[in-house]
Amino acid sequence: MHSWYFAALSYLWVMCSVLIIVIGVMFYRLYRTKRVINKLASMRHIQDLVLINFSSARLIVKAGLFVLGFLMLSLALLRPQSQGESRTVAQEGRDLFIALDISKSMLAQDCAPNRLACARAKIKALLQQLSCERVGLILFSGSAFVQCPLTKDYGAFTLFLDQVDVETISSGSTVLDQAVSTAAAQFSQLPDRKNKLLVILTDGEDFSSDMSALQDKIRQSGMHVFALGVGTAQGAPIPLYDVRGAAIGHQKDVHGAVVITKLDENLLRSLTHDLGGMYVPMSTDDKDIRAIAGRVHKYEKEKFDDAMTSYAYEWYPILVGLSAVFFLIEWIL
Repeated sequence: MHSWYFAALSYLWVMCSVLIIVIGVMFYRLYRTKRVINKLASMRHIQDLVLINFSSARLIVKAGLFVLGFLMLSLALLRPQSQGESRTVAQEGRDLFIALDISKSMLAQDCAPNRLACARAKIKALLQQLSCERVGLILFSGSAFVQCPLTKDYGAFTLFLDQVDVETISSGSTVLDQAVSTAAAQFSQLPDRKNKLLVILTDGEDFSSDMSALQDKIRQSGMHVFALGVGTAQGAPIPLYDVRGAAIGHQKDVHGAVVITKLDENLLRSLTHDLGGMYVPMSTDDKDIRAIAGRVHKYEKEKFDDAMTSYAYEWYPILVGLSAVFFLIEWIL
């Protein structure tokens, strides 16, 4: 047996309010018409007047048809549905971790409003380009942690991403080794995966002690690494904020000079190209995101766990059809 429910029940108060108004107007219209007829002639002489085609019954029927038509239209607005059968759906896709740099240098404003905000916008644009992929979010600076595990729920992923703001910024420096190690540890829990994809969004100011060791770690993990460079080669100072989020100046070195943070493209190119990945500089349009998404889509899809999906039958088209029939008959009469 199908269970019935309304998918847009929040519109119920609108439907009831408008329906009451329509019924009230129709009753008022009948009352005014009846009053005019009574003024023209007494009821026993109506048939002798030019009002020979007038019929109180027809007027009432027309009003009823109009109300019924409007009622059907109002019910269609609530989107009545019935639960269909549940089906097992095979799911396929790729596993992709996105690592976001949250070091202080990501507050630099050489891309508006700052590097962190631009990186978050690029991640959201990447999600729109992906399809059927499981994505996870890693935040890193001097250390790294999983902000969101692998999921196909992009809405949930976006909620985790939106929690990353200026207050999340770490006081530590960027250490790419931590991001790679965390991603490798997550993928090690999925030994049957052929393709392990990692996208890193960073300005490339890495303070890892041994880049060759980092490359060896990537090779051993079997990951394919893509990097999106955030910032510019000209660089910008690193702003400082107080506990209330108000700007209080810029970061300075031990000699009192303002620190300028610059995008290190050479490091990101060597990290990705030597390992069969890809480095893409950030662009003002979605050219960079399309390039990364295009490479991701070239990897073979793998099977995920099957999911049970329930299908709902929509009944509003039938109600709209009935509404049209009632309005048509009312117009003909």
